[in-house]
Amino acid sequence: MANGTYTPAAARGGHDRLIEPAVLARLNNLELVARTAVEGALIGLHRSPSFGFSQEFAEYRGYMPGDDPRDIDWNVYARTDRTYVKRYYGDTNCRLMVLLDSSASMASLAEDAVGKLDYARFFAAALVYLAHRQHDAVGLLAFNDRVHHFRPPTGRGASVRALYHELDQLEADGGSDWTLPLKQVQGQFRKAGLIVLISDFYTDPDELATVLRGLSANGHDLLLVHILDPAEETPALAGATTLRDAETGEVMEVTGEELKTEYPARLAAHSNRLKQLTLGMGGHYLKVVTHEPLDRVLAGYLHFRARHP
Repeated sequence: MANGTYTPAAARGGHDRLIEPAVLARLNNLELVARTAVEGALIGLHRSPSFGFSQEFAEYRGYMPGDDPRDIDWNVYARTDRTYVKRYYGDTNCRLMVLLDSSASMASLAEDAVGKLDYARFFAAALVYLAHRQHDAVGLLAFNDRVHHFRPPTGRGASVRALYHELDQLEADGGSDWTLPLKQVQGQFRKAGLIVLISDFYTDPDELATVLRGLSANGHDLLLVHILDPAEETPALAGATTLRDAETGEVMEVTGEELKTEYPARLAAHSNRLKQLTLGMGGHYLKVVTHEPLDRVLAGYLHFRARHP
């Protein structure tokens, strides 16, 4: 994977079908959310996206219990009266692991807005759908201060559908500890693949880098998806304000002047540090805000990956 960074704003000129996050939130089926976003994103792409997923045909093999019936080649069945599924090189060569932060800081900051955890689960579900659509194995690890959902990469239809259910059950709660999930992935995800980390990254970038370097050294490709709420990018607070850390409960006083000057500079420095450490490991960094239409974000990123495979 070539290193690089993609900004969703870069997609604005070439993608007309925009599905607002609030519309996705009203859909009561996460697989439908994923399909809607992915199919919207793929409009206008003239070739398969280079995202670590492969569509190159390898061979036929006999249908086995647990295989997705959608993979059956019905033309072959009509000729032979036997059920065969298509195998792709991606079935064995490409694996995707999604790490999703469900700590308390990922909760929604406004009742009428799509929260960071909702947007994160939409993004993760879209990647699951895209990987399975292209016959790649996909897994999930969700965590806060402990690992509470882990499924190793699989291409089986029933297991993939279980991933949507687990994503749908996540709640924003607790603190965050990146050490445990990253070490678990490093220990159990030995074959090189693509690891996607989705979080607001309320953590010290240098501490995160220590563990990420272990994954990169093992040959894994990395994508950091940095999710922010609009209120985090542009706080609407005026005057002196008391802020409480959602994860630790720590309270601090800030002035309106600090919010206008020091906070934007610190946020920019934090985001830039995350980006630079990711690029330094040959990975990709993607920052999105929860009001960005998901299909536009996906479309722009897939275009970016097509140019920077």
